[in-house]
Amino acid sequence: MATVRTSISPCLWFDDDLEEAMAFYTGIFPNSSVGNVLRNTEASRLETGTVVAADFTLDGLTFHAINGGPQFSFSEAISFEIACRDQSEVDYYWDSLVDGGEESMCGWLKDRFGLSWQVVPTRLYELLSDPEPARANAAMTAMLSMRRIVVADLEAAAAQAAPV
Repeated sequence: MATVRTSISPCLWFDDDLEEAMAFYTGIFPNSSVGNVLRNTEASRLETGTVVAADFTLDGLTFHAINGGPQFSFSEAISFEIACRDQSEVDYYWDSLVDGGEESMCGWLKDRFGLSWQVVPTRLYELLSDPEPARANAAMTAMLSMRRIVVADLEAAAAQAAPV
């Protein structure tokens, strides 16, 4: 049987602010760019010249997107996780993406377009999988009380729970 190679990429549905969203996202993530942009012609419901669909890349991941109108909106059922090396990356992505949006719990936020993001330090997963259950539970309890995840607070909670 021949192997068929497919390409899978997210396709996002915006109301009418796709062009603004692409500028916002590509301004935050490194190695990002706007690709093909399809603008409206006289034949569509949108104003001539308005972006109908586009491709953009965020740090190597390609997204397809459309200005589809108000029928659908984003929900937390789909989110994008950003694995951060350290607190400075957490702070950068959190501050950038939550600008005009809203904070949620446990490292989750909604950006100004309603898209959900998880801004997560890799250290969180290390602490949550600590072989000492008391340390892992303490890290989990600390994380559950946070909006933006603070690595130092996670580590302090784990350290107080049980010696290594």
